[in-house]
Amino acid sequence: MKAFDVCGPLPTGTTVLEASAGTGKTFTIAALTARYVAEGAADLSEIMLVTFGNAASRELRDRVRERLVSAERGLRDPAAARVDERDAVLQLLADAPPEEVQRRRERLARALAGFDEATIATTHSFCSRMLAGLGMAADADPAAAFVEDIDDLVREVVDDLYLRTFAGAPDPPFLTHAELLQLGRQAVGSDRQAELWPLSDDGDPGRRRRAAQAVRREAERRKRLVGLVDYDDWLSLLRDALAHPASGAAACERVAARYRVVMVDEFQDTDPVQWEILDRAFHGRTTLVLIGDPKQAIYAFRGGDVTTYLAAAAEATTEATLGTNWRSDAPLIEALDLVFGGAALGHERIVVRPVEAAHGRSRLTGAGAPLRLRRLPRTGHGRLWRGVPAVGRLRDAVACDVAADIVDLLSGDAEYAGRAVQPGDVAVLVRTNAQGSLVRETLGRAGCRRCSPAAAASSPPPAHGRGSGCWRPWSSRIGPGGCARLRSRSSSATTSRPSTRPATSSPTGSARDCAGGRTCWPTAAWPPSSRCSPPRRACPSGCSRDRTASGC
Repeated sequence: MKAFDVCGPLPTGTTVLEASAGTGKTFTIAALTARYVAEGAADLSEIMLVTFGNAASRELRDRVRERLVSAERGLRDPAAARVDERDAVLQLLADAPPEEVQRRRERLARALAGFDEATIATTHSFCSRMLAGLGMAADADPAAAFVEDIDDLVREVVDDLYLRTFAGAPDPPFLTHAELLQLGRQAVGSDRQAELWPLSDDGDPGRRRRAAQAVRREAERRKRLVGLVDYDDWLSLLRDALAHPASGAAACERVAARYRVVMVDEFQDTDPVQWEILDRAFHGRTTLVLIGDPKQAIYAFRGGDVTTYLAAAAEATTEATLGTNWRSDAPLIEALDLVFGGAALGHERIVVRPVEAAHGRSRLTGAGAPLRLRRLPRTGHGRLWRGVPAVGRLRDAVACDVAADIVDLLSGDAEYAGRAVQPGDVAVLVRTNAQGSLVRETLGRAGCRRCSPAAAASSPPPAHGRGSGCWRPWSSRIGPGGCARLRSRSSSATTSRPSTRPATSSPTGSARDCAGGRTCWPTAAWPPSSRCSPPRRACPSGCSRDRTASGC
């Protein structure tokens, strides 16, 4: 797949841009908007930008305005703009005859003067506007009241259906009221267009499907009866208007006539109904740019379907990728590519593609390898059950290791962009809130909840922590066989070794080796900033001793 050049020819037709994390999706949308306007390809009022969520819409609006402002100001001095190597888009816009550069600046100025009229909206907001513009061509009640949530209506429908079906029936109900309420909420919930399974009516599964279908159908009838619409109604009403056998073609022309350029951000989370609207209204009629990353599709629970992205890519006239990562440094990009490069994630067309790094050197120094894979052995963590240790102890050990790694990072010699690494530079990603709380509590006991080593002496002890600051590093790494470090692209093998940092001495006792190569400390020598769980719990790194005898 070829790399997309934001300074190359402007996209036409339907273009799908695959944009991995950090490759500048929002930057690209803002830059293309500035170019379409400045080069006279479209007025700002003829460009529609669609994104996911109100917060993302506000951010995109701010970024587009900033891009237009910087371009207009830069073109006031074309000579300086042509040599500004920090802004390739501005250089491109300034590289024209003086008369054309002046026209480009005037177009940008007019766009900024009427910026409030720009269509930068969510998919649902766009559908609402189009329904209002279609008027009688859409089967929409202009007096209908919008509601964000119809759970009260669903509960009312379930109550009525349950009583109507089972009250006075000779046989006991095949499902409880709570079960029917759960089925109804799922059927009318975030993915209302989904087909209900099983398709057959046999047995209890078939009866449950019919019950869910009855709730869905009755909820839709009552919404129309009382004049209510929600987000999904906007989608389905516009889709039905565009697909109408008699008036659909005219409705599509009317919608497409409003915009010469349509760009959709986070397209990987588009559901089939949203894509059908975009396909019918804009595909083959106007310039349609779809930007997303199928590897980041996360909204299947609300109908977002990554196969929709793949279907759109198959229909696109042009498919390209954003090939430069502007967020991460080259050593980390190379290490990640060594692990994931070329991997197909659930589909042969969803592939981790190589990207270049805008930052050739690592801005983080003194912190070891850019990517480290850490592994816990199954043994050394208490009694095994069917060859597997208790997951609670493993999670404790992982939390302790993460906390120790962060403490070593913050209290060592690591620097980022020439300054000492600060707690705000560190992020810990976990799967669940419980795991996040465990790591946070462990860091709190290490005294690293809110202060750096320099502030430790003047900071009061944390309210529910053990320490008053970030303690100095000790030998905290997992021992032999426990730390797999990715060395470089040229070495595909991983090596395991304990940390080379010396263990600190204790005023009342000496350090003892635990299973797994960790360092255990007698209770009297247990620092107030200990990174382990409270006493009376077993040592997570595998010691047979109780915490009343030793901490880890």
